[in-house]
Amino acid sequence: MGRAYQNRKESMAKTSDAKAKVYSKYGREIYVCAKAGGTDPDGNLALRGLIDRAKKDQVPTHVIEKAIKKAQGGGGEDFSPAIYEGFGPGGCMVMVACLTDNPNRTFGDVRQCFTKAKCKIGTQGSVSHMFDHSGILVFDGDDDEAVLEALLNADVDVTDIENEDGKISVFIPHTEYAKARQALIDALGEIDFDVDEIQYLAQNTSPLTGDDAEMFDKFLDMLNDLDDVQNVYHSVEF
Repeated sequence: MGRAYQNRKESMAKTSDAKAKVYSKYGREIYVCAKAGGTDPDGNLALRGLIDRAKKDQVPTHVIEKAIKKAQGGGGEDFSPAIYEGFGPGGCMVMVACLTDNPNRTFGDVRQCFTKAKCKIGTQGSVSHMFDHSGILVFDGDDDEAVLEALLNADVDVTDIENEDGKISVFIPHTEYAKARQALIDALGEIDFDVDEIQYLAQNTSPLTGDDAEMFDKFLDMLNDLDDVQNVYHSVEF
């Protein structure tokens, strides 16, 4: 599978405005995750992984706590997930994952990004069949056989394991994420995960060059500037 998960380009918090956008996106995702699966990270492993990732991205504690308290209250916005698909610059495949309280507005905003990049947004299923919905766990280690044994003993369906440069990368179906994460912690103790999330991984990637590459960067920036966009997945190989 290679290090395909690294092909996803995320917005960088280079300015205070950019940091505020990152904080807002994490806050929204934590709120939705806590509301759906419970506000206790020990009982909601998806929330626990999300909080750990937010801390690594230097999201302030008060932002995390505010989102969880908001979920505990049971009120607030009614965000729902939405995924938009299409072909970006150079014919690359793109999936845009959003959390929205107004699907019509979000669809319009995302479609405008495609239009400005001289591309067209597709219908549901137009490119998603070319992506794998995978859980990814990457951490320090060199004994991939012991890791595989621990996962199999916990009855985890493992898609792939890689051992490279002192890092072990575990790929599992997205439905196995929580079970796999807990199995690794039970077997190895507390783990400082480099990557700990669920992503859409393109089954095939290809490079972009020239004007297509330049337009693709602009396209990603436009999408990442939208408040409702949480992640952008694509088939471009950097």
